[in-house]
Parts: sequence; C-alpha cells; structure tokens
Amino acid sequence: METKKRFKVPAWLRNKYIVAGILFLAWLVFLDRHNFLAQYELYSEVNQLENQKTFYQQEIERARQDQYELLSSPEKLEKFAREQYRMKKDDEDLFIVPVPPKTN
Repeated sequence: METKKRFKVPAWLRNKYIVAGILFLAWLVFLDRHNFLAQYELYSEVNQLENQKTFYQQEIERARQDQYELLSSPEKLEKFAREQYRMKKDDEDLFIVPVPPKTN
C-alpha cells in the first residue's frame, strides 16, 4: 500500500473567521475604492492645498499692507500710478526708456 502525503493546513487557516478577516483586509487594501493608495494620494493633495492656502494668505496680507501704504499717502499713490500705469499730468510729456536685460 502506498501512502499519500497529505498537505497539512495550519490550524489558524482552518478557522473561518480568520480566513474571512484576511479576505476582508485584502479587499480593503487592494480592491476597495478607498484603498490605501487612494488614501495616500488624497492625503498628499490635502497637504499641497494646505501649503497653497498658507501661501495665498501671505500674499493677501502683503497686498493689504501695500494697499494701506498706498492709501495712507497721496505722494505714494501718485508715485505708484506714475510707475505702474504710466500716468501723467496734462502739462507733462512722458518718455519711456527701455532698460536692457542684465546679462551674466
């Protein structure tokens, strides 16, 4: 008589609750819509948006400071209008001199 060697399954794999738990975890990790990879991508996107939020809040604060400085003094407002928007008085002539770019 020839005896066949039988493969023994470990006792913990014969427990249906452990097998169901392993299958459930595999489903969550790889197949679910909210798997770990998707969660990591969402976490990265949230961090990026938080950084952008901080940057734009700083830019808003800088713009408010500039606005306050411009509106606090008529001389500063006139200088800003002349430099940025090339405004002039009626009896003035405006000459725009282009500045060549710096070369290294």
